[in-house]
Amino acid sequence: MNKPVMIIDDSLTVRKIVEVSLRREGIDSISFASGIEAMHSLVKQQDLIPNVVILDIGLPKMDGYAVAQFIRMKPQYKDTVIIILSGHASILDRLKGRLAGAEEYLTKPFTTQNMVALVRQHLQISPLSA
Repeated sequence: MNKPVMIIDDSLTVRKIVEVSLRREGIDSISFASGIEAMHSLVKQQDLIPNVVILDIGLPKMDGYAVAQFIRMKPQYKDTVIIILSGHASILDRLKGRLAGAEEYLTKPFTTQNMVALVRQHLQISPLSA
């Protein structure tokens, strides 16, 4: 079974757009409305090791920077790619994302084509034929 892409965003709309876009490309995903939910799932399901995490910064209770730092502290996620998907677009936000462990930073609004292309790049798979 393929490792799913983990989506962590408090917006149901964003989660659904990302899920549907990935599903159309044959990419499995699992989504969470908060970082706490996602971390609880990672701790509870030791075999859940996503290849890619698409992560919002503006999450309730625990922001995306803290979630990224949690992921980076765990050796089993050393190869997991973190893509921040955020409405925060300043240079400082991007720098904080990199320092927290993110490899990529997409700003909202985003195009699903760009998001899917980044995921495919990090999963090292080519686009589906049209």
